Amino acid sequence: MPLKLIVNKEEKTVDVAPDTPLLWVLRDHLNLKGAKYGCGIGVCGACTVLVDGRPVRSCMTHAGSVAGQQITTIEGLSPEGQHAVQKAWEEVDVAQCGYCQSGQILAAAALLNRNPHPTDAEIDAAMNGNLCRCGTYPRIREAIHHAAGATAEQK
Repeated sequence: MPLKLIVNKEEKTVDVAPDTPLLWVLRDHLNLKGAKYGCGIGVCGACTVLVDGRPVRSCMTHAGSVAGQQITTIEGLSPEGQHAVQKAWEEVDVAQCGYCQSGQILAAAALLNRNPHPTDAEIDAAMNGNLCRCGTYPRIREAIHHAAGATAEQK
């Protein structure tokens, strides 16, 4: 069944059942590999994408439920890697293994769109559920402050 999705500001038509997980549509049908399969039950955040600016777990989101909405993957956040969060991630050297980073970055970008100068507590609440096996949470928080134009020391 043809399904029309708006992914990274481009309309895409995919031939999938409406209950197909969005993650598999992105990865297997649109060749967008940034969202990762982690837990498969929506708790780790490795598959996070933005739908109309809200972070969602693409492993638990049916593709048919987001038809007509703006879906943003890490590839579409800034193809050149120039989004403030992406630049802060590099400057603060957040990533270790990197597996969770696309989900972390998209969740952080959504937070900063809603709240341009979050406190540590607001960052922790917004990022809760985006797991990092390497434990880079202090650097993630620092990068979010950095992207917001502040350093963690100023908070």
